[in-house]
Amino acid sequence: MNLRNHLRESSGEEPNTDALNDILFILLFFFLIIATLANPNVIKLAIPKAKSDTKAKQTIVVSIDSLQHTYVGTHPVLQDSLLQEMRAALRENITDTPTVVINAHKQADAQSIVNVMKAARELRLRTVLAVEKEQ
Repeated sequence: MNLRNHLRESSGEEPNTDALNDILFILLFFFLIIATLANPNVIKLAIPKAKSDTKAKQTIVVSIDSLQHTYVGTHPVLQDSLLQEMRAALRENITDTPTVVINAHKQADAQSIVNVMKAARELRLRTVLAVEKEQ
């Protein structure tokens, strides 16, 4: 068996890369889809600015818009049923340190934010107010 001569003869050929284009296209498509689903539990709001940015594991996201409408995740919730909705969302997302991220619009009423904080306190959850970092 003369392997050295066989290796020299095949080194002039180029490797077949036909399948590489298909694999790259599938990976690109996969990452584009995943990037759009990064955080589906966010309502788009203009939030207040602060010097430090908010970083927390988002167990439950509670959003309050400028019209004082409250959302748990993306589901609209009445203030009366806020505690029950937060409890249900907590059952779905069980973690070691459950956290409620309050995503409130700049013009949100302070009482709406306090109601969310009271419900979180009753459920013994940490609360974090989402802010936009000042530039």
